[in-house]
Amino acid sequence: MKDITLYFLKLGTLGFGGPVALVGYMHRDLVEQKKWLTEEEYKEGLALAQLAPGPLAAQLGIYIGFVHNGLIGAILTGLAFVLPSFIMVVLLGIIYQLYSGLFWMRDVFYGVGAAVIGIITISAYKLTLKSVGKINLQAIGTNWLLWLFYLTAVIITVIMQKEQISLFIICGLIYMVVKAPPRWMKRPTTIPVVFLIAGIGFWQYSKDRLLELGLFFLKAGAFVFGSGLAIVPFLHSGVVEEHRWLSENQFLDAVAVAMITPGPVVITVGFIGYLVDGFAGASVAALATFLPCFLFTVLLAPFFKKIARNSSIKAFVEGITAAVIGALVGSVIIIAMRSIIDIPTGLIALGSGLALIYIKKIQEPHLIAIAAILGIFIKNILNA
Repeated sequence: MKDITLYFLKLGTLGFGGPVALVGYMHRDLVEQKKWLTEEEYKEGLALAQLAPGPLAAQLGIYIGFVHNGLIGAILTGLAFVLPSFIMVVLLGIIYQLYSGLFWMRDVFYGVGAAVIGIITISAYKLTLKSVGKINLQAIGTNWLLWLFYLTAVIITVIMQKEQISLFIICGLIYMVVKAPPRWMKRPTTIPVVFLIAGIGFWQYSKDRLLELGLFFLKAGAFVFGSGLAIVPFLHSGVVEEHRWLSENQFLDAVAVAMITPGPVVITVGFIGYLVDGFAGASVAALATFLPCFLFTVLLAPFFKKIARNSSIKAFVEGITAAVIGALVGSVIIIAMRSIIDIPTGLIALGSGLALIYIKKIQEPHLIAIAAILGIFIKNILNA
């Protein structure tokens, strides 16, 4: 319990790159290197995390904690994973309010956003090989069907600009019927779904607005599926357009903060909450967003673990996993289209990916730091 809690504390502190990279790190560290999880357990957790609402990486971490140490493990891994980035975004919120905006943040994000593309592209590639497999034309089997699900999810995610939960379930059901059709398929069946430092405005809050914040972010946590990236359009429509809590530029800064800080991307809710209603707003926003995903994961995990040994359920999970990985790759493409805006950012992204492949000792935080410096340097030259 101590080792796995410390691992997620480290991942929450140093894990850059968003949901695709974070779930990739978990696979690399916990399945390949430490062997704390089997490949099957990892796939089960990834499938459950995608089926339940809420941020993908946080759910997978909570599931892994639950598999090892039950409810206490789920609580400890969830807190260890989320708390470091929550503290960081609150501190950045204090600085943001003190200095009336983070104009330098966009210069940093210019380079960091490009480096993140390189990092998550490598993670997505590794996840694809592990979960979907290599294309084997000689042994046709059902592998081609997983690739069909994968490519379909990539295309639909890019076109729709968000992940489709119905697609995952359909892919899972089709693969189950093809590979291991259960006897009960012909009968009507339902699948159960069961602090810190003081600063200006730190302790100031409005009770009415706090309640509004809580209800809004509870809805965001309960009804937005997929990676933390999927929550951004939902947050924009509510925070900027509906409630008008933040301006367009403030919201863009909030997304930038989420991308340059480690841990789950969805922790941007803490930064938004702080700008709207101080530390109380940050706490309520974060708690309301992560509570549904914690409850769904803990409630579903025992049931999901028990039935996952069934051959039909295994096929169902394999089909979902192929679509999930495809959707994650689609998310990479969407982010790339927004982050790779010119030749310098393209070169930074390419260089980051190649560095991870060929320079064995380099770590993701090193690349993020280098990219941030390059971003500031390049932007100052371009603006000169």
